[in-house]
This record gives sequence, C-alpha cells and structure tokens, in this order.
Amino acid sequence: MPRGFIEPMMPTLADDAPCGDDWQHEIKYDGYRTEIAVSGGSARAFTRNGHDWTSKYRPLVGAAASLACSTALIDGEVIVQDEAGRSDFHSLRAAIHQSPARLAFMAFDLLELDGRDLRRLPLEDRRSRLADLLGENRPGNCLQMSTHIVGSGEEFFAAADAHNLEGIVSKKLGSRYRSGRSKSWLKIKTFEQAEFVVLGVHREPGKPTVALLAREQDGQLRYAGNAAVTLAAAEREGFWRAVEALSAARPAIRMARSEAQWLEPRLRVTARYLRNEETLRHATLTGICDL
Repeated sequence: MPRGFIEPMMPTLADDAPCGDDWQHEIKYDGYRTEIAVSGGSARAFTRNGHDWTSKYRPLVGAAASLACSTALIDGEVIVQDEAGRSDFHSLRAAIHQSPARLAFMAFDLLELDGRDLRRLPLEDRRSRLADLLGENRPGNCLQMSTHIVGSGEEFFAAADAHNLEGIVSKKLGSRYRSGRSKSWLKIKTFEQAEFVVLGVHREPGKPTVALLAREQDGQLRYAGNAAVTLAAAEREGFWRAVEALSAARPAIRMARSEAQWLEPRLRVTARYLRNEETLRHATLTGICDL
C-alpha cells in the first residue's frame, strides 16, 4: 500500500485519438508530472522520478495538507497558466523560483485515500473519489481537478489543436492504475510546421536519414534538432541535389555531433514536428523552400 511516491502510470504516444464511448479524454498539460502525498496533516511533493520537491511547491503542499483525509496519494501535473488559460512551461520554470504563488496542481488520479490503496479500482471510481476529496473547482484555487469528456475523441483533439494546446490524453474507462508505460492511457500530441535551415545530413546504416536543422533568430542560426528525410520522390531528388551542391567541410555553427555531411546554410526546408517541445521531436521534412 502506498505511503509516499510510487512509479507513475505513463501514457503511450499514439497518432490518433481513440474512438468510442469507452474512452475518456483530458487536456494534456505542459508542466511537471507530480505526485502529492498527504499524511497526518502534512504533505510532500514528488517528481515523476521520485525526487522530493516539497520545498519548491510550498503553496501546493500547504493546500494539500488541509484536505479532509488522513492519507492520500494524488497524481497530477504542476503548471502555470497564461492569460488564455493555457499551460505555459517556460513561465512554470521561472515561477518555481520567483513566484510560486502562480503554481497550480491539476489533479487527475487518486491512488490512495484514508489508508486504502485505490489502484485496482476502475479509473472512473478513482476519479469520483478524487472529485469528492478536492471539491468544486473554483478560480484561484491552487488545487484543481482536470476535467474530461467521454467519447468524441477526434472532435476533442481537433478542438485542442485549434486552440494551440499541446494535445490530449485518452484513458480507457475501467482501467486500473499500473505503474509504467501503458496502452490504457494514450497521449495524442498536436503538430506544427515551420521553416528551417539545413546544417547537414546524417546517415546511419539501418536507420532513416535525418536532416540537422537550425532556426534563424535575430540573424543567428540556432540548432533546433533533426528531422527524417521523408519527402515525395520529386522533392527528395531536389533535396539530394542541393545537398551535393552545398557540401561544406564544417558546420555553419558549433555542433556537438561530429559525424555528418555538412552544408552551406542556404538550403531551407519546412518540417512538421510536435508542438511545445524544446528540441524537435517526431519531426519530418515536408517541403523544400527556395535556395
């Protein structure tokens, strides 16, 4: 029976939101996964890897300590919201050190309550108990319960994409809470597209060829990450002709990677990638711009 941190249940990345009324869907928050453990009128906060961050989350653990329970273990996400109500990861990192009163804990699961291990209960039963524990969501409360809808996953994801949110998390109704990666929870992330400069290409036997990309900011190139070269045939041929024509002895900017075919920074491409990531993830080339 949990008395503190346990390994959290983690969603599996999926391409599409599941259909059917046997799934519930929540907004995916851009913050720090956190467990709050309540016991005997005090509380502690743990990161997804079990590090004690109680001292960083004083307002949150203070509020949790006053909940009407003897013990509880609550799973959720620590976030900071912008003026539009979207979670803002960059502001979160600053708020932890400079303005912790801006922190909010979006609770989405309850693993223990009053000494009882709830992990074997169905998802909807755990969330019902969590709602009773936290009470009604009110503006200004630092402890909030994440809302959800049942069914209509494709429409819910489309709405999240239209509002420039990070994505959604879909959870199988009736599922138990199991530590580790699970297909009973799915995360479906939104993508965006932008223009990049190609710094070079990297080939490795048995793996897709990737283009090493940079963003241009204030006239300076900054490494952004890599993207798989998955262009249509005609554009792919043009891409490789440009790679040969622009071959260079060294990278245009300092790079940690040493093994690559470097280019003069004149080839511009568009790439599709997961939204709200510091470096490109699940990125693919989508087109070639003018040289």
